[in-house]
Amino acid sequence: MIIQTLLAAASIAASPIEAPGPSGPLAGTFIDAGKGAPVVLILPGSGPTDRDGNNPLGVTAAPYRLLAERLAQRGISSVRIDKRGLFGSKAATANPNNVTIADYVADTHAWIASIRSATGAKCVWVLGHSEGALIALAAGQKSEAICAVITVSGAGRKLSAVMREQLQANPANAPILAPALETIAALENGKTVDATALPAPLQPLFNAAVQPYYIDMFAQDPAKFAGSLRVPLLIVQGDKDIQVTVEDSNVLKAAQPKAKLVVLPNVNHVLKLFAGDDRAANFATYADPSLPIAPAVVDAVAEFVLR
Repeated sequence: MIIQTLLAAASIAASPIEAPGPSGPLAGTFIDAGKGAPVVLILPGSGPTDRDGNNPLGVTAAPYRLLAERLAQRGISSVRIDKRGLFGSKAATANPNNVTIADYVADTHAWIASIRSATGAKCVWVLGHSEGALIALAAGQKSEAICAVITVSGAGRKLSAVMREQLQANPANAPILAPALETIAALENGKTVDATALPAPLQPLFNAAVQPYYIDMFAQDPAKFAGSLRVPLLIVQGDKDIQVTVEDSNVLKAAQPKAKLVVLPNVNHVLKLFAGDDRAANFATYADPSLPIAPAVVDAVAEFVLR
């Protein structure tokens, strides 16, 4: 079995693919599982997260690359992407922070058109992870050429509520919690704050360049998007996720009762298996690309796509 898995992984051929961006090309990686195979477009999470699911802030778990490779073994093609202004998509815009949810939705539809042109697919499966789940749900409001939407570790509540919960859940944040919550409240009301007046640990999180994006993002309601979808919806959530909770997946399910909800035991935010309640140990998996993706994640997505 191990030899067969290694041979299957060795046979996976990845190639570059592009879509038109606002001022230059958007870049991604295409894994072709064969003629006529369904194609999943993988949308990345928040911040400077690349097409593999890594970012320079310490995440090197490569969940999107591992997911794409495992899906190929199940006969499913994929495209995973760099967001406009970042990494391979750097030429798409001069300022990656000057962006809105609507901009990311436009990029998603540009990717769908490019994928259909390159593969002949009639429609594309749009999978969003974490913040990417919000983009997928928003893109799904224009359902033409979208087979279905798949949210993985996606919030059901507004992102401001999720951010509050994340900050409050970590006891180490106690000294900075009050100004953090005040800043979130101001951004919810469409007001920017002086980031230089905040405690030092909060200044990178709420730097002036990203505050307009927060204001736009906090106004988006993922549950409302889920409720108005006209295409099938799969909701995948790990019960060891310490960034987005099972409660969020239940909110999405309540908003769209026809959706399929899959809650995965011992799966965390970066889609790795983790047993226990130690936050530090859970976060340690974020920096370990040697850990395989949780098989249940692959099973849930593959079974939905191939059903």
